[in-house]
Amino acid sequence: MILPSWLWIILIGAMVAASCSVVGSFLVLRRMAMLGDAISHAVLPGIAIAFFVTQSRSSLPMFIGAVVLGLLTAFIVQTLNRSGRVQNDAAIGVSFTSLFALGVILISLYASNVDLDTDCVLYGVLELAPLDTIEWAGRDIGPRAFWQMAVIFAIGVATVALLFKELKITTFDPELATAIGINAGLMHYVLMGLVSITTVGAFEPVGAILVVAMMVVPPATAYLLTDDLKTMLWLGVAVGVLSSFAGYALSLALDSNVAGAMTVAAGGFFALALLFSPRHGVVTKRLSQRQLSRRVAGEDALQALWRDHESTLGTAGAPMNTAGVALSTRTDAGTTQRALGDLKRTQMVETSGEGYVLTEQGRRTAQELVHRHRVYESYLNGLGYPEDHLHDAADRVEHFLPAPMVEEVDEAAGNPQVDPHGKPIPHD
Repeated sequence: MILPSWLWIILIGAMVAASCSVVGSFLVLRRMAMLGDAISHAVLPGIAIAFFVTQSRSSLPMFIGAVVLGLLTAFIVQTLNRSGRVQNDAAIGVSFTSLFALGVILISLYASNVDLDTDCVLYGVLELAPLDTIEWAGRDIGPRAFWQMAVIFAIGVATVALLFKELKITTFDPELATAIGINAGLMHYVLMGLVSITTVGAFEPVGAILVVAMMVVPPATAYLLTDDLKTMLWLGVAVGVLSSFAGYALSLALDSNVAGAMTVAAGGFFALALLFSPRHGVVTKRLSQRQLSRRVAGEDALQALWRDHESTLGTAGAPMNTAGVALSTRTDAGTTQRALGDLKRTQMVETSGEGYVLTEQGRRTAQELVHRHRVYESYLNGLGYPEDHLHDAADRVEHFLPAPMVEEVDEAAGNPQVDPHGKPIPHD
């Protein structure tokens, strides 16, 4: 062997993951992720029939039989779904359970005395794959499984590259694809052919479990990280390859099945993306919402202090304290205290006795916020909104209006100098 066995195991797993991820990305986007699971189970009768016909465990007949059953599964699912009476998930469930059960029966009837069982199909023998090598020009060039998956990966990448536009359009809008002359049905079966070839090719080394996992989990992880299809394809491949390396290390640490550990590693990467994805992560969203809440509370506090200054201009009124700001902004005292603390750190406000006053920088920012609020109230008033609805509507929008839009709203409202309540609209 050219490389040590442990490295071949990782490389075979990585090649399986990469091959599955390329086609799995389209399945995830088409909301057909479990079709890979269906095909991986439903090809079992194809393997059994191929053995029954040839009485041989030669790879080629079994490969052909499995691919044919994979395509048949896709056809049955599509036909049941198009009938309009069976939902897609139900069609998948009916197809793969029935065909898988048929395969189990055929194996028990015609191959019970042969080393051809369901465990090999489900769990694979990744640890032993480096032992089955091939020779080229009298030299051992490595495991058969690696080169087999390398060829399948090349076929998948070449097909996707050649038909990228057609696959992309039929994935996102099959009706549009048909309208512009792209055969959506043909593209569907091209994709199903790739799924079948990939699934069957990975059966012997890694089994159906890892195939299904790598066809769904890395693409789903990539889907959480990007909105670009090309980026998603390469990210999915990268996640799958990383899962193979991490899974092998995990299997050594736990003394467990390698394929299972790779699946767990892929699930771990998915969990990280689910939590920390820049746009869709649960933790990221929570932090973003928290920051937005603090920003809104701070802007509301600035406006409250500005209005207080406006109402007490020329009088000896005391500066507004935390309780006063909280009451004015209808915010709890804790949130208000944190907002005022943030404003003080950014030099927007400063303390004066037991209260707070605006700095020059804070006054300019608060004036702009009040300007947005009152201009938007004037705009809504011109549209016929009831007067008692104006404040709350403007209060929701004022934090998100960019400066160019504020100018457009101001112009659409007629550049008013006072708001509908008779209060002056501040201008620079």
